[in-house]
Amino acid sequence: MAFNIQTFKTRTLSAIVFAAIMLFGLFVNNWTFFLLFTIIHFGCWIEYQKLLSLIDDCYKTITPFHKYGVIITGFGFMLWMLNASYAFGSFNLQLLGMSLVVIFAIVLPITEILFSKKQEVKPAFLSFLGLIYISMSIGLILDLYEININNAIIGNGIIAIFIIVCMWVNDTMAYIVGSFIGKTPFSKISPKKTWEGTIGGIVLCIIVMGFAMNYFIEEKQLIGQSASLKVHWFILAAIASITGTLGDLLESKLKRMAGVKDSGNIMPGHGGFLDRFDSLLVAVPFIWLYVKLFL
Repeated sequence: MAFNIQTFKTRTLSAIVFAAIMLFGLFVNNWTFFLLFTIIHFGCWIEYQKLLSLIDDCYKTITPFHKYGVIITGFGFMLWMLNASYAFGSFNLQLLGMSLVVIFAIVLPITEILFSKKQEVKPAFLSFLGLIYISMSIGLILDLYEININNAIIGNGIIAIFIIVCMWVNDTMAYIVGSFIGKTPFSKISPKKTWEGTIGGIVLCIIVMGFAMNYFIEEKQLIGQSASLKVHWFILAAIASITGTLGDLLESKLKRMAGVKDSGNIMPGHGGFLDRFDSLLVAVPFIWLYVKLFL
């Protein structure tokens, strides 16, 4: 395919803007972190519902209350996962979030039964899957914003940044390795992926991120002097790269079922929210589980 200078400029500009927004949201403070993932949450839900409408006609018949109520339910879960640093005096965002989840969990099924043109279980089930796929993941990454390990704090979204960088390193290394030695197709869902590129990306991600985080943590002294923690960065990198690859395949499957190339066009030349964060959404629950069980 011939090089298109205009396409290159568009992709480069949108990538720079995207990177600037991500850096601002991730590094300024806990509120910009929350705002960033709130935007990602709503953007992913809009695209997820669009894909479902293309995949199955039953989802086109859902009521507006169902459509927006399930997104608010997911946002409620996000608020529920916030820590004490997100406070307005005595106003408790966690309590608000819990209330939204409980209220909509009760009211949504009732309104679906009373006002839906077709009393089908499938649309509600698909929305429930969206809560797990999108809202649970983003809620859990908010929970990981600040964690206590061996009486030392890893804060400022270090874990979230780590996961995101793992996704980028894995994708980049998989592309490079696959371009040079890739021969064996990895999956029919994503024909361009190869086993050589996929394995190469995972291995290099583990090596690069494991050593990088050990150096960074030792330099910044964020987690104290516990030598046992050093190996965990390699394990976390392995979890992130493997599950992130599965997340990419899952979203590719959804797009193939919907018959579209991209989930959206929020980033010209790069796709939509789900295209950008598909790996993250699947990786986060596994990272969260490992952190809670073993760190």
